[in-house]
Amino acid sequence: MAAVSFSQLLNGERAVVTLFIVIVLFSLPLSLLLHGVALSLLALFALSVEVRVETSTSLSQFKTRAGASSGLLLGAVTLPTFMLSKLIQQSRAFSLNQVHPGELNYLALQYWAAFGSCFTVLMVLCLLTLDNTRSRSCQAWNVKFGLVCFVIGAALLFLYSTTGLHAIWKLLWVFFHGFAAVKLVQHLLNTFPSCVSFGEALLVTVGLVLYFGDMLAYTIEKLYGYMTSSELVFMQYGFRRSEIGIIIQGLLLGLLLYLVVLKYLLCGWDGFSRSTYSGARICSEKGKSLIFFASLGFLIVVIIPSWMQFVQDFDMHPLLWVVRFVFMEPVKRLSLCLYWVCVIYLSVLRFYNISKNSKIERILLRKYYHLMAVLMFLPAVILQPKFLDLAFGAALAVFLTLEIIRVWRIWPLGQLVHEFMNAFTDHRDSDLLIVSHFSLLLGCALPIWMSSGYNDRPLAPFAGILSLGIGDTMASMVGHKYGVLRWSKTGKKTIEGTAAGITSVLAACSVLLPHLASTGYFLTEHWISLLLAVTVSGLLEAYTAQLDNAFIPLVFYSLLCL
Repeated sequence: MAAVSFSQLLNGERAVVTLFIVIVLFSLPLSLLLHGVALSLLALFALSVEVRVETSTSLSQFKTRAGASSGLLLGAVTLPTFMLSKLIQQSRAFSLNQVHPGELNYLALQYWAAFGSCFTVLMVLCLLTLDNTRSRSCQAWNVKFGLVCFVIGAALLFLYSTTGLHAIWKLLWVFFHGFAAVKLVQHLLNTFPSCVSFGEALLVTVGLVLYFGDMLAYTIEKLYGYMTSSELVFMQYGFRRSEIGIIIQGLLLGLLLYLVVLKYLLCGWDGFSRSTYSGARICSEKGKSLIFFASLGFLIVVIIPSWMQFVQDFDMHPLLWVVRFVFMEPVKRLSLCLYWVCVIYLSVLRFYNISKNSKIERILLRKYYHLMAVLMFLPAVILQPKFLDLAFGAALAVFLTLEIIRVWRIWPLGQLVHEFMNAFTDHRDSDLLIVSHFSLLLGCALPIWMSSGYNDRPLAPFAGILSLGIGDTMASMVGHKYGVLRWSKTGKKTIEGTAAGITSVLAACSVLLPHLASTGYFLTEHWISLLLAVTVSGLLEAYTAQLDNAFIPLVFYSLLCL
């Protein structure tokens, strides 16, 4: 890194990410000082590896998305900083006796698992780029710097694990997350070439590892309890999970694991049909379709609900629990479902016809779906937040199922879904993997899911809707139509667009806050901190070349929690 000039080291995205980290670190209480040191080390190491990756050819075996920077700094620090912001919020609640100590310990364990996962992936990338340095002195400096980072990171993990009981189990748990993240990043980049950048792959894989590891912890705890009739204290977080959270987690993880099984099922059927029904292609496609829908139905009705009941102890079948939950307030919830169906039908029908017959740029057409998200989710967050949690999980499961059908071309819907989805893709999507609709839905859902339970920042659940549905949309539309002054010579983002995005979010907040106050929320937001959060997320949208639907809501939410 010593051979890299200052102009190469400094760019807009890195400056915004650095500002984001500094704001979070400035808000740290002394009780989280160790966590802040770990985040600082992670950011410094990520910057070093990012510079090395972007000037190296050693990683040419990984085909990343064209036109995007590596994004390693942003991808490495987003989730740990997000978790640290939640820790800051929970520590305030703990000092007021608002949360159980187990919740704070659980969140701390998740933070260190995220830190360990990102740090391990960076270490592997660092090792892969060591043989492509320009000189022996530069190579020696890189080796020393990587070794120092590794020693300090290991020391920080050891210090954390010794604060309390079960140090070995904590270290093994973090190591498991790091190992799984490395393998998953490699699998994602090799299976879906040219679909994601390194930063996007890191964000997705670490998020999946954390989400899967959380469910695995509860499964192990239950198994241990049945086998020994005692509690596994390391896994006992000290608070009961919500039924909705378990249903969403079990459904999404079950579908992701189903992909592994489906691959072998369909490959086996293809081999059988070629040897048995030579030339009968239609019969083979129908057989593949039958296997898919039968196995999917068995998974959703039997296997996944059994897993949920084992973990949570439902008093009835989880699917029946969902039906009962919906009909606890039938008028409100069914009316909301009807409203969503109408909005989706009218919007999709209108925008699909426009995409086929109009010369409107695809990026602007997609922003209409951001506005549609505002129309759908904003009333639900205010009126039916718990039902919206469940609806987000169901929608993500439907999207995942449709993407499986599209990728595998499952008869008779595969080709139809493929043609329909292609009408709304842009340069960040490919025929192999379409991710924009997932990132938009997750960007709106994650702040709402993470705000369940204790929340002293009433605007936090709206972070995704405000930043994507309003800020990002207004920035694109105003910038495209009226933008003249560009942030950089090579980029397309304009100062006018960014100003419009920031102003529109602040205007929306000024409308939301009085309404939230009238519904009983105790408002703790200060306009200076709110302005800072909106500005930083707006600048990130202007400078980043990554998939902003995935990063901006997390950054905005993190700053709102402080």
